[in-house]
Amino acid sequence: MTTFFDARFIRVGAHDGISRFAANLFDELSKLRPITAIINDERQLKHLPQGCEFILECAPTSIRELGLARRLNELGASLVYSPMQTTGALGKKFKLVLTLHDLIYYRHRRPPREFSSLVRALWRLYHLTYFPARMLLRKADALVTISETSKHLIQSAKLYRGPLEVIYNASEMVATNGARQKPSTNKLVYMGSFMEYKNVETLIRGMKVLPDYELHLLSAVSAETQARLEAIGAKSSASLVFHNGVSDNEYRQLLGEAFALVTASKDEGFGIPLIEAMALGTPVVCSDIAIFREVAGEAAHYFEADEPYSFASEVLSLSKNWPKASLASLKNAERFSWGDSAKKLDALLTKIVS
Repeated sequence: MTTFFDARFIRVGAHDGISRFAANLFDELSKLRPITAIINDERQLKHLPQGCEFILECAPTSIRELGLARRLNELGASLVYSPMQTTGALGKKFKLVLTLHDLIYYRHRRPPREFSSLVRALWRLYHLTYFPARMLLRKADALVTISETSKHLIQSAKLYRGPLEVIYNASEMVATNGARQKPSTNKLVYMGSFMEYKNVETLIRGMKVLPDYELHLLSAVSAETQARLEAIGAKSSASLVFHNGVSDNEYRQLLGEAFALVTASKDEGFGIPLIEAMALGTPVVCSDIAIFREVAGEAAHYFEADEPYSFASEVLSLSKNWPKASLASLKNAERFSWGDSAKKLDALLTKIVS
């Protein structure tokens, strides 16, 4: 039996979190069972195994999405997996497994900027209440989420009452030389957006008492946001380096030489940069929130999200036991692998059709 995998959420160009999740799961799952990718742009094939089977369909935001399930029925689909919750299911005759990564946008309703104004408006309306999600998820024969933290929130909100499985994210990065004995630089690396809940301001204010360290902000940033953050940094005498986007190779190099990956985020669905850093033996200094405790365990150094001096204190504390923290980071990262996640997904897919 061939599984249809909705790969339309893989981005053309650089990955975002969901795109990377989809591409890596597809790659590993294709080693376990026959898969046909559903794509809407042949450039998406760049991120999929060479020679994989695929069908070309509408974009997920197209009005034609309403007829997707019927077209899949005509192709003889018996099982469809989607790394999102919005795959069309109207009139489906197949088993469907959807994915709800997290509930962040119910608390922070700003939609991704790349969407059209109409889609952005619909996005905000969709996240005003849980009702639309409940209606979509009713069509699923099973639901996947990416953490125990998200699973608990989904269950608490009574969004879905069927089988709910946790399939973790992972990292493609692998340390080549094991744990490191000392950092090669005093760079503190931040990877993530600059949305309000990411709380980057706390990191910048904490740099006031970290004069020997540089804070490297890797993600793309608007001129307006950069100017605002630089003004905060000037008051704190912070040493800031804005990269305004980095390639995968640049990201790996910066992580591999960093003193620590840092984040003061108040809300996350998973926290992939934590695992990417730890996989290279780079310690993590992060805000003390439930999802980071789940992902980073005892390996990370935690601080109060709104306390700049708590952040700085943990950075200074890390300097006293850096080699031990590097080894703990590597061991923690071993808990997450795309191969293990694909095996768990494969077992769920097998279960729902048996």
